[in-house]
Parts: sequence; C-alpha cells; structure tokens
Amino acid sequence: MCAKLSHMQDLYGERTEYRGDHLVESIAPADPFVLFDAWLVDAFAAKEQGVLPEPTAMVIATCVDDRPSTRTVLLKNVSDEGFTFFTNYNSRKGSELSRNRHVALLFGWYPLHRQVRAEGTAELVPRAESEAYFATRPRESQLAAWASEQSATVASLEELTERRFRGATVPCPEHWGGYRVIPTMIEFWQGQPNRMHDRLLYQRAGLTWDRSRLAP
Repeated sequence: MCAKLSHMQDLYGERTEYRGDHLVESIAPADPFVLFDAWLVDAFAAKEQGVLPEPTAMVIATCVDDRPSTRTVLLKNVSDEGFTFFTNYNSRKGSELSRNRHVALLFGWYPLHRQVRAEGTAELVPRAESEAYFATRPRESQLAAWASEQSATVASLEELTERRFRGATVPCPEHWGGYRVIPTMIEFWQGQPNRMHDRLLYQRAGLTWDRSRLAP
C-alpha cells in the first residue's frame, strides 16, 4: 500500500456538491451544437463574472502506437461541421494527427459544474481559412508562429522581426494552420447533488443525431 505524503490534503474527504439545471432529453434540442452554443454563452458570461478564466480552453487527446497524449488548445470556431483550433503542424499533436485522425475533446467548465466531451476525426481546414484567421492574430503571435519553427537558429522574437519581417506583413507559415474536429459523439455532463449527475449523449446518425441519457 502506498504511503500517504505528510503534506497532502485529505483527498478521500474532499467533496464538492454539484448542482445545476437538469438536462432532460425530452426537451433538449435535437442538434447538439445548439445546446453547445447555449452552454458556451453561459461560459463567457461566467468569464465576465470572473469565475471562469478561459471558456474556449479544450483538452484534445491523440493516440499513436497505443500511447495517448493530451494538451490544452483554444477553440477558435464552432459550427455544425465541428470544432476548430489552430496549431503548428510540426508539433507533437500535428505529427500524431498526421498518423491518426481520431481524437477526443474535453471542455471543462468546472465552475459551472459542467463538462462536454466529444469524439471524432480531425481534418485540416482549407488553407484560406487558416490564412484568414492568422491575419487577425496580434503581430507578436504571428511572429511566434514563425519562431517556433526556427527556434534553433533565431535567438528572439526581436531578432526575428529585425531580420525577416521588419516593416512587412507577417504571412501565415506553411507549417501552421487549423484542424476541424468533426464529432461522431458529443456528451453533455451537468453536475447534480449526491452524484446523480445528468449525462446527455448525442451520437451521429447520418445527417441527424440520436439522443439518449446515460447513467450518472
């Protein structure tokens, strides 16, 4: 049996009493993206209230050679097609996505006692979409996208600006762009008292979605 560290909190005794509006499948929207949009509005309202610092944060899990890995990225677009984020294609997640497009997402809106899970496949967004979003980023963020590719030879963002893009528009790097996760399932979780949580599962069925309740 593992010894408990002397400075550790009482994790066995840690409890949070969850509560929130019930998720009832009979009145839930037929389209999960309608429900997601409503919850995202609530998440941004919670940010305005100072209780949820990053409403667009989502964990993405990839898996290659039976070795899963996770990291947090930022949601930059959502539509009935799926969830979009942008990244360096040469990153670990980019490399893994080139080998296995199947991914899982998690939105942890914990101050609202909510989370959303999604599973599906990640596809590259059209190049024009990546370039359009890149153009809206702050210049410092644009430079960082280039520096991440050249970190072995460029000492700093200031040096990069001076050497390559001084007084010029920063173009979108070829190694940088977006992925759209097209979900086959989306699960909404709403915490409830006494661990009797609401779990509403949407599974894609062609052009529509099947909706069902899961046990807590």
